[in-house]
Amino acid sequence: MASSTDSADAHQDLLASSSTLQIDWSWKKWQSRVSSASNPSNPIYIIHYQTRRSPHMIVKSASSDTTIGTGTLHAISINADYSNRGQKGKLKALKRWKTEYTHLSDAYATGSSPATMRWTSSCNFRTWDFICLDEQQMPVAKVSANWWGLKNTASIEFLGPKATSEAARDEIVVTGLTLFYCMVLRINNLGSLFGAVFARPGPIKEGEQGGIGRETGQETRKDV
Repeated sequence: MASSTDSADAHQDLLASSSTLQIDWSWKKWQSRVSSASNPSNPIYIIHYQTRRSPHMIVKSASSDTTIGTGTLHAISINADYSNRGQKGKLKALKRWKTEYTHLSDAYATGSSPATMRWTSSCNFRTWDFICLDEQQMPVAKVSANWWGLKNTASIEFLGPKATSEAARDEIVVTGLTLFYCMVLRINNLGSLFGAVFARPGPIKEGEQGGIGRETGQETRKDV
């Protein structure tokens, strides 16, 4: 039996092998396998779905079966909650009627405070793309959902200097897929329409992000 250290090393080695991950859906098992696009037979993550109870999405390491993170959706609220390596977080809408969300990131932080990330989207006849931008508004990842895919349903491409970072990849897998399923729920759920009407979109404020104490998305410097 492999040790937990060996399993963690295997997880990290698989992540470092490719800048693009592919997501394959299993109708029989009601789960997704996330693997390197160059080695699809060797999964890195296994994603389990629970429609009747929260969390609604559980991301586990394929090598150790340990939970990486979770995603929780809401019947009315257009925001979503997630956890990543035990750290609770929120995906908060920046707009009511446009796919634009924000979350706080430890993986992309350059100092002691978490970085404010922004998600945008675009779509065409074949794919629905969710793009994650860092604090300099540079793209760091793209989650592409295939409208017509029955098995190969999506891919995740990592960009920038942290493209091979295990922490960054874990975070993007959890937040990116939580956002995708949040939007799938929104376009298929009448309750989300009312949620958008009464939502208070905007930056994540103090107390909204698992106890991280700072307001984001706004200029905090004051002239004295």
